[in-house]
Amino acid sequence: MSLFSQPFDSRRVRAILSTRPAPEAPETTQALEEFEERGATFGERLSDRIADFGGSWTFILSFIAFCGLWMGWNLTGHRFDNYPFILLNLVLSLVAALQAPVIMMSQRRQEAKDRSRAVLDFQLSRHAEDEVRALREEVRELAELNRELLTRMGE
Repeated sequence: MSLFSQPFDSRRVRAILSTRPAPEAPETTQALEEFEERGATFGERLSDRIADFGGSWTFILSFIAFCGLWMGWNLTGHRFDNYPFILLNLVLSLVAALQAPVIMMSQRRQEAKDRSRAVLDFQLSRHAEDEVRALREEVRELAELNRELLTRMGE
């Protein structure tokens, strides 16, 4: 028995459209929200702030100014760090040694967030693809109903 063997009824069109389930959000949406809403530890928040500041023009320009003031102060007679500026080299090395691991911690945290977002994007794409397939099937069924209606009107 064909889907179209009965007389045309607009209720059949509504029935086709109502059989489609309501779209549900992928499960990873909730997981991503929980991950981002999770309270970061003090160390994680601190590493994020240090990485943000360490990668800014404010840091670069203030560090250049600091080094210039240090060298200028020591070259004009107030000598607590003579010309090879060994103490300045020690300070610069210490900043680099401490800043690098902190920036790496922040990058690792950002990488975990990006990985979660990529999984969510993939699942949303799959969900959208399933929705498009279902809509395509509904359009096909409606087109068949329309053809049947036009055939009956031509008779």
